[in-house]
Amino acid sequence: MSLVSTVAPPISRGGGALLHADGTECDNTVFHLTRSAGLVRRVIGLAAAWSRRWSMVLGGVLLVVLCGCGTRPGGVPSAVETTAGGAAAITGLPGRSVQVAPGVYMVQGLPGEVDAVNLGRVGNTGFVVGPTGVAVIDSGTSAAQAEALLAEIARVTDLPVKLLLLTHTRQEFIFGALAFQRRGVPVHMHRAAAVLMAARCENCLKTLKRVLGDQAMAGTAVPKADVLFDADQVIGDVIGRPLQVLQFGLSSGPGHVVLIDQQTGVMFAGGLLDAGRVPDVQDSQLAAWTSALDRLRMLASEGSVRHIVPGHGPSSDTGLIDVVARYLAALDRRTLQLLDAGAALSEVGDACEVAEFAGWDQYDTIHRRNASVLFLRHERERMLQ
Repeated sequence: MSLVSTVAPPISRGGGALLHADGTECDNTVFHLTRSAGLVRRVIGLAAAWSRRWSMVLGGVLLVVLCGCGTRPGGVPSAVETTAGGAAAITGLPGRSVQVAPGVYMVQGLPGEVDAVNLGRVGNTGFVVGPTGVAVIDSGTSAAQAEALLAEIARVTDLPVKLLLLTHTRQEFIFGALAFQRRGVPVHMHRAAAVLMAARCENCLKTLKRVLGDQAMAGTAVPKADVLFDADQVIGDVIGRPLQVLQFGLSSGPGHVVLIDQQTGVMFAGGLLDAGRVPDVQDSQLAAWTSALDRLRMLASEGSVRHIVPGHGPSSDTGLIDVVARYLAALDRRTLQLLDAGAALSEVGDACEVAEFAGWDQYDTIHRRNASVLFLRHERERMLQ
């Protein structure tokens, strides 16, 4: 599947450039549909309607995107959260690790969107301590955050860091990688995720520098992975502890992977699972994501996965898999209902209410964008039938 078909609807910010919600340039997806004479005739026939629809929704979508970069009320929030999967939340001070199982640690990110208050430290990171070294999962938003993570690891253990795994391409997980590489730590990443990172993350970095400031992002650059892989693998040999990496194709995004500590059954879920926060569908293929969750559910039923460290939010039990699956199904079902009812795209953000998840972090921003993304995908699929 083309990456063009999986991204959020474009927004014009002047000068003719089309940008995704994260500030990255994109192609106009309409032109990618005109691959045959029949499709050309269809698209020309719909062009006027699309033009009117985009002019109506532009202001609303742009407002949603800008609000998504804002500060949560009350300044820096507490690291204390409740789990979406039903387990008691394991909490700690911001930037301080918590042991979720013997030798397995997470550093929980803060709620909210990336902003100058939280310094962009909204994603979870973690590490596994083996007999001979440490494996780190995700690196944070900046070199400064990565250095803080390395200092936290040194507080926990004297063993050397042997590898860093980047689970997926999102700004709050990848931009600390260079700090590890400067210390000789190799970075592992799925090939598809690395391709996406190289294609668009220079623009992400420019946006981060504008939002957080040059000082907060000092020494930060787009990394280049040292070890690329395409299939499931075990990578824990270097730390003397088996760590299984599973990949799911496109799913929640290109090359998204999870890491399972086989000794304890703790899974670092990366982009496939968030707890108490709306997951972002803009790079996803929903059917493949649902299939990936089915596979994780099977691993949980077998006892291979017993505890989850999500990409965002608190540590959870395996019930989180069902919770995220319910959100995706409800979002898909509601956007189809709106399309069947003849709703305009400008109405979708307000009309796509999913009450069960209204209290989640980023419901007013990411959920609204998710609704527009899926509505457009469904509309396009019907147009091509």
